[in-house]
Amino acid sequence: MRIDGLLRRLALLLGLAATLAGQAAPALALSRVKDLASIEGVRQNQLVGYGIVVGLNGTGDTLNNIPFTKQSLQAMLERLGVNTRGATMRTQNLAAVMVTANLPPFATQGTRIDVTVSSLGDAKSLQGGTLLVTPLLGADGEVYALAQGSVAIAGFAAEGDAAKITRGVPTNGRISNGANVEREIAFKLNDARTLRLSLRNPDFTTSKRVASAINDFMGADTAEPTDPATVTLQIPAKYRGNMIRLVTEVEQLKVEPDQTARVIVDERSGIIVMGRDVRISTVAIAQGNLTVTITETPQVSQPGPLSNGQTAVVPRTALKVDTGDGNKLALVKEGVSLRELVDGLNALGVGPRDLISILQALKAAGALQADIDLM
Repeated sequence: MRIDGLLRRLALLLGLAATLAGQAAPALALSRVKDLASIEGVRQNQLVGYGIVVGLNGTGDTLNNIPFTKQSLQAMLERLGVNTRGATMRTQNLAAVMVTANLPPFATQGTRIDVTVSSLGDAKSLQGGTLLVTPLLGADGEVYALAQGSVAIAGFAAEGDAAKITRGVPTNGRISNGANVEREIAFKLNDARTLRLSLRNPDFTTSKRVASAINDFMGADTAEPTDPATVTLQIPAKYRGNMIRLVTEVEQLKVEPDQTARVIVDERSGIIVMGRDVRISTVAIAQGNLTVTITETPQVSQPGPLSNGQTAVVPRTALKVDTGDGNKLALVKEGVSLRELVDGLNALGVGPRDLISILQALKAAGALQADIDLM
């Protein structure tokens, strides 16, 4: 019986210790290297082209108002053996458009990619239209893909004699798998002798932690942070010719990213975003607004019976002044956390607009240990 009692007490103590240890140990926000950095050279490339969408139900460009649409129509018909020079064309079933797409890295010939179609002229809607064959050019002027297909739009427009309704953007559409890759971008990853990781959020501490995690995994000093945004990795001999294996293993390493204490403020919408490392020094804050309310309630004054007086409008004005005397001075202690800072500011009963002014005043006083970025 004594042994059972001791075992029970020991189990309770171990459970309590584990609970306290779990509460005391801070949770680390670990992220994969794959989510923090990208491989230099492995990126998308933007493509753009000019084309014509046909088959519109009278919602296309007005040829008399949009000369480039008319010229494009004439040039297209001439290539097909139809001579329209000097003829009067009044069709509104086509529209001139710009076609854009992103060429993924390592895309091979025959790969299908999505394209976005946007109207150039005064077309009202691209609904029901079909994009004709459109070459998509890269920044070097070379053709990398050909686009064609039916345009799908997310909006619509309808109108009558006295009313009109438009939902979404009917002059912008998308073609899923609407382009066929015709030219590949040469990039031989297996021939590289060094691998450069580009951090999406440059930071000295984060780049050092990424390099340390890679070196610990490799068991040698193969990675070195060259600047806050770049970590250079010398390819070990066992991974040469098999870069996919190296990239896969490096991307899965866990690192705790670091960042500068920062407050993002959008004065137009009143949005405030504060990072977890925002701290302030000991400071007293008071917030009060002077509000003046003026109410006009004019009254009509009637003359007495059988008198020579005149009916007149007598003004009646009520004034109310609120100086914010009920607002108190709040003390915010030094080194408080983000939650304590937010709770303290909310206790003052201030809105987002006033909170923006308070944060800017704290920064001007040197009490806010963070950067303020205005959007």
